[in-house]
Amino acid sequence: MRAAGTLLLTRRDIASLLSLENCIDAVERVFKLYGEGKTQPPGIMGVHAASGAFHIKAGLLDLKRPYFAAKINANFPQNPARFGLPLIQGVIALYDAESGFPLALMDSTEITILRTGAATAVAAKYLAKPNSTAVTICGCGNQGAVSLRALRAAFSLNQIFAYDVDHDRARQYGQELSEQLHVKVEAIQDIGKALSRSDICVTCTPSKRFYLKGEYVHPGTFIAAVGADSEDKQELDPTLLKGNKIVVDILDQCATIGELHHALEKNIVTRSDVHAELGEVVAGIKPGRTSSEEITIFDSTGMALQDVVSAATAYERAVQIGMGVPLNFAN
Repeated sequence: MRAAGTLLLTRRDIASLLSLENCIDAVERVFKLYGEGKTQPPGIMGVHAASGAFHIKAGLLDLKRPYFAAKINANFPQNPARFGLPLIQGVIALYDAESGFPLALMDSTEITILRTGAATAVAAKYLAKPNSTAVTICGCGNQGAVSLRALRAAFSLNQIFAYDVDHDRARQYGQELSEQLHVKVEAIQDIGKALSRSDICVTCTPSKRFYLKGEYVHPGTFIAAVGADSEDKQELDPTLLKGNKIVVDILDQCATIGELHHALEKNIVTRSDVHAELGEVVAGIKPGRTSSEEITIFDSTGMALQDVVSAATAYERAVQIGMGVPLNFAN
């Protein structure tokens, strides 16, 4: 089934078409396909601007039909303060990979937030302790909120700590999420103290200098490092990667723009120290967590296939219910 034209789908449309639960299922499925070698390797390109950067991620998937999607995201950290605009803005172009027909142009912000939170939940399923009850979220923006919701779907969390360089933002996050999730979310300023009581830590900030020190992390902790998606971003002390179980979304990508990149540059680890790509773990090719004491780290730079499967899921639902504005670019 295909819409009569290229569908335009706004962020509000995407939010109504793609639930977090459906996105988690779709993302787990695509990591498994990737791990089994049933997909083409996705592509990525970055272009720097004076005060930000553009990231282009593209991939092809054979689902109910063959889909190609390319996402262009603009990442400008000073946007909220300078222009009152979001940090991340962008679009996804979804194509029929058999005919090349442009099926849809859609907002990328909602999909990026949802699929990133979904990947964190999938990684936690395999790499966190199953009985995890406490989490620290570093970064109290949209990604921090979705990450917490995604983890709440998989774990019985009863201790939640929220950290942000802007403590007022952390307090607001704590108040809003406490009301929405009906569980106490405590804004904190001492990351080390919070981590000493946490099973899971998610870092999702635009930081360019690491703030999560190795001394903060105790045995058994699972860390989802989400913020580093370009070579100048960094959240983790590179020494954290030495001697601990490292799982990446895509090895080549993380070696270029992820937390792994910084550890490689300092000769703290080598590529052979990486335990697995997440797809290999999801597919059962390599094990996930194997003891309650090991520290596990997921280096999440964002795999383009997550965008393809999420965009395709939203598009199929839009066609089914008749949502979106069709345009014919050939006219």
